[in-house]
Amino acid sequence: MTATLIRNARLVNEGRITAADLRIRHGRIERIAPQLAALPGETQFDAAGAWLLPGMIDDQVHFRDPGAPHKGSIASESRAAVAGGITSFMDMPNTQPPTLTLDALAAKKAIAAAASVANYAFHFGVSHDNLDTVARLDPRLVAGVKVFMGASTGNMLVDDPASLERLFASCPTILLAHCEATPRIRAREADWQRRYGTAIPADQHPLIRDEEACWQSSSLAVALAKRHGTNLHVLHLTTARELALFEPGPLAGKRITAEVCVHHLLFDDSDYARLGHLIKCNPAIKSRADRDALREALLAGRLDIIGTDHAPHTLAEKQRDYPQAPSGLPLVQHALPALFELVADGVLPLPLLVEKTSHAVAERFAIAERGYLREGYWADLALVEALPQPQAVADEPVLAHCGWTPFRHHRFRHRVRSTWVSGQLAWHDGVLQSGCQGMELEIAR
Repeated sequence: MTATLIRNARLVNEGRITAADLRIRHGRIERIAPQLAALPGETQFDAAGAWLLPGMIDDQVHFRDPGAPHKGSIASESRAAVAGGITSFMDMPNTQPPTLTLDALAAKKAIAAAASVANYAFHFGVSHDNLDTVARLDPRLVAGVKVFMGASTGNMLVDDPASLERLFASCPTILLAHCEATPRIRAREADWQRRYGTAIPADQHPLIRDEEACWQSSSLAVALAKRHGTNLHVLHLTTARELALFEPGPLAGKRITAEVCVHHLLFDDSDYARLGHLIKCNPAIKSRADRDALREALLAGRLDIIGTDHAPHTLAEKQRDYPQAPSGLPLVQHALPALFELVADGVLPLPLLVEKTSHAVAERFAIAERGYLREGYWADLALVEALPQPQAVADEPVLAHCGWTPFRHHRFRHRVRSTWVSGQLAWHDGVLQSGCQGMELEIAR
């Protein structure tokens, strides 16, 4: 692998923005300095003042592999990810078959080793039948353990009190929780179907899967974690009420943390009129007041990580009536440009955005030598540039296999110009680069 010199960049790292050059050699960041002389034969990139960030590490994706090739695959979705400046992902266990055994875990790793252009890790799943397996897991084999304390597919819903007590007491690594109270949701779904039949309007989704359903489950998860000393990470927070469960301040030393997702920061319930089931997701996108509270909670440190929960479905599936329209959005290709809109609007400082999408993810999941611009670390990089004029998302191809994006009618003021994965150029000037191969993330627990 030849050396690469990135010149004239604005590095965003560890709370600071500095003008510097950066050299990549053997897949790692070899040198960072105000000015570096080019070496013979070295490939050079002139950043021309664009921002150079550690690539986003997405702690929550559903790449649909194995089991749903009509929705997506590790091959297709990892390519969409690097186009959006995401250099590493952690895939969820609710595939077909679900990741409930070590054999299923090994099979997914083998798919990624052959097909992923981004770095990868996998979360292990929980059912009522595999609690012994979970308790014996080697923490270095998985990014985390995922429990669906709200509705899920197959046998992955775990809401029995005895099973939850046992899981929270015995999980040997970070436990990730999807928190929605299933009995309340099912009762409200039945009420709404009696009222509307199958033609439930899309804007009723946050009323069916409401604040109370989220609160009942997330408050239970936090109480269990405090009782058992569990290392808990609550996924995709959506309500202002839930934020009181989480302590403000820096990530260091926390054993109970929370994530917020891109779509819950960008959309609110007024968007259902325009987008309908395209933004149907679980937990639901809720009110503008909730959205604004989530943004404030990022600034206060109550929310520690930004993820995507990328979950593609076909357009045909999304156009079904409410009971059959699946929940989930394709997001990885546009996550960073969408988040840069919050930076451009003065909602989030750019160094804080980098902390929540890279630094904190690496720290929370104990990912070795990634997530920072540091000499000796792997060169996972995203070069993001401001555009002279906002660019319509509809003018670009959608790389996710499903072929659509909820941002189709948006115009973004920034784009990901280039992405490097473990030192390999994966994306440049709107073109996927050939030959890039992602690596399995090293979990240093």
